[in-house]
Amino acid sequence: MTDKIGLSELAALKRDGRPIVMVTAYDHPSARLADEAGVDIVFTGDSAANNVLGYADTTPISMDEMVMLARAARRGTHRAFFMADLPLGAFQVSDEDAVRNAVRLVKEAGAEAVKIEGGGPMVSRARAIVAAGIPVMGHIGLTPQTATSLGGYKAQGRTASKARQLYADALALQAAGCFAIVLEAMPARVAQRITEALRIPTIGIGAGPGCSGQVLVWHDLLGINHGPAPRFVKRFAEVGAETRRGLEAFAAEVRNGTYPAEEHTYKITEQELALFESEIAPGVLVADDWL
Repeated sequence: MTDKIGLSELAALKRDGRPIVMVTAYDHPSARLADEAGVDIVFTGDSAANNVLGYADTTPISMDEMVMLARAARRGTHRAFFMADLPLGAFQVSDEDAVRNAVRLVKEAGAEAVKIEGGGPMVSRARAIVAAGIPVMGHIGLTPQTATSLGGYKAQGRTASKARQLYADALALQAAGCFAIVLEAMPARVAQRITEALRIPTIGIGAGPGCSGQVLVWHDLLGINHGPAPRFVKRFAEVGAETRRGLEAFAAEVRNGTYPAEEHTYKITEQELALFESEIAPGVLVADDWL
């Protein structure tokens, strides 16, 4: 697919059974590479908090930080559909807050849609944002912004009652006008049943192959992060290791004097060099000449 992707194209992918590819990006070069690679949705998520800004988890990131990162990623996104997250505190308090902050992401960062986490009371927030004319992607299952209340970072919907609640939340978000829903960290068969019940696409992350599409975090899929990764993460490259190798090689060549070599330097003619050296010879220039 080479044409600009919008909501109708995403709906067509769901209808035709063609998987949707979504990836996070938090800056211009990352978004540009994802766009050029043919990704369908480029998404600046609040996962920038721990993957880019060094926070322990997603909760501390502010709206100002989200706007700055999303604005940079938007400049690199041309063909893909571009979305941004509403972070914790930007929409939970009231519908008015939700709409105001969603408008910021559209006006200031160029987002074509926003994502919000949660079902239940958050359905009202989704409905209010949609009513304001801004497309919304929902997010249920493991919702990192409220992971503490869910018992930590673990799979959701593993009992019949909890799976039923996820199913009900998905239907409610669809009814509120969401154009798609992220299903995170839930049993694959539960996610498949939810996907089958919805008219709108589902985007899975740790929710099995039965979703309408899949999303991974940039730093996870490219091997930039270190330490243990969630069960659902697959590393498709080892960019972190290769980056470290390049930096170590650079440091070694600087220290042993092999970089920069002759081919890395600029030239001056002997005539101009002689003139330059005559002009800086002792006694020709005094300190006041530099002021």
